[in-house]
Amino acid sequence: MNLMLRQPLPLLELDILRTFVAISETGNFTTAAETVHRTPSAVSMQIKKLEEMLGCSLFRRDARSVTLTHHGEVLLSYARRLLSLSNEAVSRFMMPEMNGVVRLGAPDDVGELILPEVLRRFADTYPSIAVNVSIEQSSSLRRAVAERRLDLAIFNSPDGTTPVPGEILMKEQLVWAAKNCGTAHLKHPLPVSIWEEGCIWRARALEELSKSGREFRVAYFCAHHMGQRAAIRADLAVAPLARFLVQDDMVALGEKDGLPDLGHYTIGMVVAEDAEAPVLAVADYIRAAFARYERSPKEMLLPVAC
Repeated sequence: MNLMLRQPLPLLELDILRTFVAISETGNFTTAAETVHRTPSAVSMQIKKLEEMLGCSLFRRDARSVTLTHHGEVLLSYARRLLSLSNEAVSRFMMPEMNGVVRLGAPDDVGELILPEVLRRFADTYPSIAVNVSIEQSSSLRRAVAERRLDLAIFNSPDGTTPVPGEILMKEQLVWAAKNCGTAHLKHPLPVSIWEEGCIWRARALEELSKSGREFRVAYFCAHHMGQRAAIRADLAVAPLARFLVQDDMVALGEKDGLPDLGHYTIGMVVAEDAEAPVLAVADYIRAAFARYERSPKEMLLPVAC
């Protein structure tokens, strides 16, 4: 019997898959091109080649955004797994010493909004290093590093103080956050949402309110900033928040709204003495991430109040 010879299946190119994943994550060909260090036209050609090879459309394109088709969603899962496996294999030979577990601590605001993307990128480069994250108050985190229960920690520190031991990653404004077009800040006494004892934002807010003579009451008490944001969104209270935590449905208030200026604070990092290479690699990634974040003014823009 003559058997029909079948041509081997074409191979997926990792470089094109990396571009495909970048587009799916950014929703924009131009932004993805910057991510993979290619021109937009080169990125378009890569996707055209990939779609022709697979015989299907991977993206829906309109004037404002790019979204995955059903076939694109299926490919995305495979693409991420293939890229992860490639990174793991290459790092096994090029960085055999970069493995192990790193214990990282952070306050919950950084832990929710900044760390996930930093650690995702880190895992792409160092797949053999596992990072275990602990979310605690800043004072507890620095103590945990000193006691060798953590390898490094990010922490909040009052402005004007130099963290010792430690280094400054970024200086950030502290603002009164309220519901956009809300009325909580007009009430007397002022309803305030705050954290537990030991939080530097709580101490700053209560001190400045007392000095200004503004009457207030603690209307919402929660140890996590997600709870603070819930109170703000419900227009139950205003809360002292870092500027980068103010979302699109919130607004930052200040002296023109009858609330005292809260000044700035610093985000710092402390690394354990004699830290090994994996810990230092995590620390370098965190430094680079905060440097990029501080250079992105559009991410710091505040919504306009009604």
